[in-house]
Parts: sequence; C-alpha cells; structure tokens
Amino acid sequence: MVSIQNLHKKFGKNPVLSGVDLSIKEGGIFAVLGPNGSGKTTLIKSILGMVIPNKGTISVYGQNIKNNSDYRYNIDYLPQIANFPSNLKVKELIKMIKDLRGKTSDDEHLIELFKLNPFLDKKLGTLSGGTKQKVNLVLTFMFNSPLIILDEPTSGLDPISLIRLKDLIQVEKAKGKTILITSHIMSFVEEVSDEVVFLLEGKIYFKGCISELKIKTNQPDFEHAIASILTENHA
Repeated sequence: MVSIQNLHKKFGKNPVLSGVDLSIKEGGIFAVLGPNGSGKTTLIKSILGMVIPNKGTISVYGQNIKNNSDYRYNIDYLPQIANFPSNLKVKELIKMIKDLRGKTSDDEHLIELFKLNPFLDKKLGTLSGGTKQKVNLVLTFMFNSPLIILDEPTSGLDPISLIRLKDLIQVEKAKGKTILITSHIMSFVEEVSDEVVFLLEGKIYFKGCISELKIKTNQPDFEHAIASILTENHA
C-alpha cells in the first residue's frame, strides 16, 4: 500500500527525517507517534506529495509518487488544522468539495452522525473549533477512498463525537481500508490502532503492535512504554 525507502528531509540546516524506511500494508489502522518535532507531519505530507523529500523514494499502490499526482485521488486526508474560508457556509463548502472531487459521497449520513444539520447555514468563521473539526471529518470521510490519513483527528472533539469517530474508523477498517493516524492522545491510539510506528528525531525507533512495545520497554501499559522511550532517549 505505502512503501518508503531511505527518506530524508531537511528544512534549511535542520534535518527532520533521517533515512526513514517504512512499509504499511493494505488494511488496518496504523498510528504514527512521536514527540513534537519528531517528523510525523513531515512524513505524512511527504506521502501526500505536499513536502518534497531531499532523498529517498515513496511508492503508493506500487507507483512511485514522484512527478505523479493521480494517486492522491485515492487518499482522503484530514489536516491537523483546517483553514476554511470564513465567509463560506458549511453547506457551501461541502458542495464545493464534492464538485471539485467529482466522486459519489456519503455526506448526508456523516452530517447526521456528527449532528451538523443545525450548522449547515452558518458561516465557517462563526463556528467553534470542535464544530469545525466535525466539518473537517465530514469532508474527509465522505469520499470512499482506500487510504485515509488523519492528522490529530480527535482535536477539539467532545466525548460523544469522539465515540462516533472511533466507530466510524472501525467501520472504514471493516471495509478493508488502510487508515494512517497521528495523535497525542495515547488512550485513543491504544483503542483503535493495530500497529504503531514511533518516530524520534527523524528516525523510526519502533514499528509493531502495542503489546510488542510493552515487552520491548518492559512497561505494564502503553503510556509508560512511550514515556520510557522518551526518557531513555533524552537522559
């Protein structure tokens, strides 16, 4: 599904990714973890073609993504911060995205799921952060793509919307989709992910399931296992 080989990226003199090798198989939920500045968002944006690496290759669906943008039509992406035009109404934005992508979508079900009907005629600039995130989620999930990339999807969500998001992720996984997530919320990651990748200073420190990480770090739970990695590498 996604294959990354010897990926390097610098911003100025600052190395952000330093020789990342990563293979993500088709189907399942993969969480990319790491402290701020570890390269998570740069890695995701490299897969999306939004960041051009200095070195290395990325293949999606067996195709090298260099000089090729068609593969993006098979990816749904939720950015960490959605910069919507503040003067547009919610329903206008949804229609605009549907017109741009030109694929069938499931927006009505998602609008109902996240209880957005009362907000459809409101301008995006008037919405709270949590409501904007629900709009963001509708725009991401309303197209039936095999690869879904979610950058901090829980941001600003109330507890009920968080439960709905978890259920939605499991429904998409059951369809055989591949879901790539970054999150700082360890309980969310532990609940939904099949496999985790831990990035530290631009390199992959660990890839595997959470139970393997606990064994590797000799810790009783996931949060302590993560803390152990960070303490060990910043001692």
